Amino acid sequence: MRIVLIRHGRPAIATNPRTSHKGFRSYIDDYEVAGLDPKSAPPEELQDLVRELSAIHTSTKLRATESARMLAPHAELIADPLFIEAPLASPRIPLLRMKVPKWAIVARILWHAGYHPEIEDYRRAKHRAAQAADILMKRAGEEGGTALVAHGYFNAMIGRELRRRGFLKTGLHRVRFWNAVIYERP
Repeated sequence: MRIVLIRHGRPAIATNPRTSHKGFRSYIDDYEVAGLDPKSAPPEELQDLVRELSAIHTSTKLRATESARMLAPHAELIADPLFIEAPLASPRIPLLRMKVPKWAIVARILWHAGYHPEIEDYRRAKHRAAQAADILMKRAGEEGGTALVAHGYFNAMIGRELRRRGFLKTGLHRVRFWNAVIYERP
């Protein structure tokens, strides 16, 4: 049984601007609606991993569905909001300007520490990751394998759940577009 967790391709938005906490809030909103950069093509070895699959799971975010469609045009896409990214909130830190990736790190640390104004908290996201693992395991059990094209951090959360359930991991969850990690049950 094999499950491949794939991060979407590069979105059609700048990924490294310098901004304030208010600018980061706007950036999060813009990133959430961004589609896939048309120049962001999946690596050939990744296409080979999913070539035999008749269906691929994806989140409902445009950058994920467009990535899945580009990666596996032959496959049925099963889009589900359950697979969307674990959310981030912009921490109110006035007078500070940082690049977006640094804001994301600060926001993720604070999210784990309990800062989640008006967004899903860690406990709920972890529960959602367990539900996502159930869906992927069911499909992989029926088909022998499946793939999910979704988001970096939530993929890692699903991966932790799969490891807890006895899957072995090949690869690392990295902050890279088109990153893939394979989980297999011995």
